[in-house]
Amino acid sequence: MEWVKSSRSAPNGGDCLEWAPGHRAAHGVVPVRDSKRPDGPILMLSAEAFAGLVAFVRNADVV
Repeated sequence: MEWVKSSRSAPNGGDCLEWAPGHRAAHGVVPVRDSKRPDGPILMLSAEAFAGLVAFVRNADVV
C-alpha cells in the first residue's frame, strides 16, 4: 500500500495520520494508521466512515 500523510498532521512530526487512497479505490475500504507506528495497527474504515472522519477533523477546533 502507498500511504499518504494527512494534510492536517502536525508539522513537527508529532501527530501524524496516514491513509492509503489507492487501497480505497481498489477495495472500497480506507486504511488509516499512525505514521509513527508503520508496523502498528491499521484501522479499516468504510468510505462513508472515512468521509465522516474527514468532516469531523475539518470542523474540529484542533490546536
